[in-house]
Amino acid sequence: MLESGTYQTIRIDRHDSGVVVATLNRPEKRNAVDDTMHEELSRLFVEADDDRELRVLLLTGAGKAFCAGGDFSGGLSPGPQLWTVARRVVNNLLDFRKPLISAVNGSARGLGATLALLSDIVVAARGASFADTHAPMGLGAGDGGQVIWPLLIGVNRAKYYLMTGESLSAEEAERLGLLNFVVADDELPDRAMQIAGKLAQGAPLAISASKVPINAYIKTVANTILPLSLQLEESTMMSSDFQEAVMAFAEKRPPRFRG
Repeated sequence: MLESGTYQTIRIDRHDSGVVVATLNRPEKRNAVDDTMHEELSRLFVEADDDRELRVLLLTGAGKAFCAGGDFSGGLSPGPQLWTVARRVVNNLLDFRKPLISAVNGSARGLGATLALLSDIVVAARGASFADTHAPMGLGAGDGGQVIWPLLIGVNRAKYYLMTGESLSAEEAERLGLLNFVVADDELPDRAMQIAGKLAQGAPLAISASKVPINAYIKTVANTILPLSLQLEESTMMSSDFQEAVMAFAEKRPPRFRG
């Protein structure tokens, strides 16, 4: 059973309906993913799957952001463990057999966008935005963006947004097919819970049987793409361009990439 006490960066709130809300809870960092959250995300979906009282998992963010992506201000430690956990996050999310809804309450960047878009149903506040910001940081988009963006909006559109890191408003994302619903900011919690409640009242085995084969297809794509994309992201993390991007971010100036 999911227990709040076993998570430091994710708040767990249970509802009698069988809906469990998992809130990414580093609002002071715009819920950027550090080593602790990375590890906790890698086991969240396994423990949620094993939770017999949980019928629907709803993922959202605390504060004004959904998730700002990786915490490159010292929160993520480069090394083999990072890439092992990164693949585990995607695989465990895709293996999750129960409905997963993301309620995107603000900006979703990098890994944050990946988490949202890999969910079964994406509900976004009108003020939310989506971007895979790896490339502007001198990194390859290796942690799942190359898996889900092309499946949702097509290959060439995906390559454009992955290579440029350009941000999409919630309404633009809906028009392109990245998400299911856009609602007024103050209506997001209620709308997401309404959908979660509807699914929680449905037939669990039938609902699972309706999503698991689709996720199996997505996972075949992930199994092809992730080994290479993570390897290339690791190599770009060792580059001087990435170091330049980190310094430029800290100094609030445009980076000067040299390849």
